[in-house]
Amino acid sequence: MTAVRALVGDVLARDACAGCGLCTLLDRGLAMELDAEGYARPVAASAPQEIDGAERIMRSACPGIRVDDHPAPDATRDRLLGDYVGAWEAWATDSELRHAGSSGGALTAVHAWLLESGRAARITGAAASAENPRRTVPVTITTRAEALAAAGSRYAPVATLSNPRVLEPGSAVVAKPCEISALRAASPQLTPEDAPLLLSFFCAGTPSQHATDTLLAGLGVPAEAPVSSLWYRGRGWPGRFTARSGERTVDADYEESWGSVLGPTTQWRCKVCPDGVGGSADIVSADSWATDERGYPVFAEGDGVSAFIARTARGRDVVLAAAEAGVIGLRPLDMARLATAQPLQTNRRRHLLARMLGSRLAGRRPPTYRGFPLLRLAASDPRTFVRVLRGTYRRVKAARRGGAR
Repeated sequence: MTAVRALVGDVLARDACAGCGLCTLLDRGLAMELDAEGYARPVAASAPQEIDGAERIMRSACPGIRVDDHPAPDATRDRLLGDYVGAWEAWATDSELRHAGSSGGALTAVHAWLLESGRAARITGAAASAENPRRTVPVTITTRAEALAAAGSRYAPVATLSNPRVLEPGSAVVAKPCEISALRAASPQLTPEDAPLLLSFFCAGTPSQHATDTLLAGLGVPAEAPVSSLWYRGRGWPGRFTARSGERTVDADYEESWGSVLGPTTQWRCKVCPDGVGGSADIVSADSWATDERGYPVFAEGDGVSAFIARTARGRDVVLAAAEAGVIGLRPLDMARLATAQPLQTNRRRHLLARMLGSRLAGRRPPTYRGFPLLRLAASDPRTFVRVLRGTYRRVKAARRGGAR
């Protein structure tokens, strides 16, 4: 067995695979497929075809093995939301793009502007499969129309890094935080002279593909029924899960679709993620939710507004240039208010060390994380630390006995 395939086997055995697809760039004999649980996982498609240095890159960049924080020089440090050199509320000035995007369309507007201005020759991202819109697939975006078609969240497995064009010169990549972290770590070795611009978004985790089918079935669209279009969010803010099958259109609101069906199937690796806030990206986007009197997010429909965070000077330059070109509107962002409006992200980081230790004690070894302030955050609330550790231990132990995730 080759070095990469041995490492892949260990990651899979620990249920630590994020489904990013990096390993398929290191060994062209691997491919990403859905497993029995509905998650994207590497499988042997042919004989090993490892690139030079594949084992070294795998050990340093695979998010199932290791994730490093990548602080930028002169960045402001935020223990909960990550380092930043600029932060704004943002929205697409084009009403079509603003409506199509999940939260203000700012990221989609930047995609279109990067392509139209020649700042990027292509963008690697994800979109609904043209053949089967139930599924989400890696895509290469080269036009405004393709950027618009790919707008909106996709709450389903997709291995963006399995697209071989992700490494082509003059590109940008928009992907989940774990995929961006992997590419940030691997890029100096894979594309040392022309690293792609890295774009990401706050991520709550990857649900099983089965959850999409369950949601559709609950809305009256059985597994055998063809679906001509499907979007999880967008076409408004936060937007509704919507699918078209024949002459029928079915939909569900965000709290029902994500909260009741999709979110509960999030894969285990996401539950011990240190970086749902895209700390390795040049630019990261998030929902800048309105909040109620308790400070919790309110999901009422309205005009979308993105939180837009530049993690690097390169990212800040792109954001400011896009604003100067008139494709996005900007106003100052209060990071403390954003932290309040993103309780899933902040609570996950606060309690991550307890989850990791509980998982390890129950026999499931998480990846290694370096540079994240996990110990300091855990020490701020020792009672909750103990409670979360015990709860995680019980859940993981029960899942391992039952053979579940």
